Amino acid sequence: MNSLKNKVALITGGTKGIGYGIAQALLNEGIHVAVTSRNKVSAKKAADTLNSNSILGAKAIGLEADVRDYESQQQAVQSVLDHFDQLDIVVANAGVGHFASIEDLSVEQWNETLDTNLSGAFYSIKSSIEALKKSEGYFITISSLAGTNFFASASAYNASKFGVTGFTQAVMLDLRKYNIKVSTIMPGSVATYFNGHIPNESDAWKIQSEDIGELVVDLIKMNPRTLPSKIEVRPTMPPSK
Repeated sequence: MNSLKNKVALITGGTKGIGYGIAQALLNEGIHVAVTSRNKVSAKKAADTLNSNSILGAKAIGLEADVRDYESQQQAVQSVLDHFDQLDIVVANAGVGHFASIEDLSVEQWNETLDTNLSGAFYSIKSSIEALKKSEGYFITISSLAGTNFFASASAYNASKFGVTGFTQAVMLDLRKYNIKVSTIMPGSVATYFNGHIPNESDAWKIQSEDIGELVVDLIKMNPRTLPSKIEVRPTMPPSK
């Protein structure tokens, strides 16, 4: 994928945070982007803002889609194909986090976490695999350092991200015969809106959303013979405890 202009990317959960940072970075490379959200208004607003900042003529569209629903994700992929006639990059970014002791974690919270973070990644590749075969494209999941490092009050989140990490590595082995590249990115602390947080000045030490966007661009630009299949990324200098 040396020439990125007019490639097409689908980014789940792309209206804010990491997903939006990735969308902006890809748009800056001339890649058309589709960002999804469960909220139609949010999806359209994000696309409008991205289009207002487009510098190379690439276009953004916003789609209402729920990664927890396979049919919804299939419809999102079809909408991208209908609009752009191709799909080259899929970023499974949508995620949620419920953090509580196993005693307090509800069944509903468990299901939402696994359905969004893990099944959502499965539905994203399952619905786009034929399009990515045609384009010899790239599938990227956004996991977490929590996908190899467990901690208290994170049983659902750890389970989902451990799952995403392993799932992505297995998918990489399944799909490389089609010249589809597959990677997972595992960020540490990122300044995003995740779990109700509002980014502020105290987040300056954290990884920024645009940093993850830059990393995705670097992956896509890498020589096709080389595949960084699992990337851990951390803040350079976290606060001392």
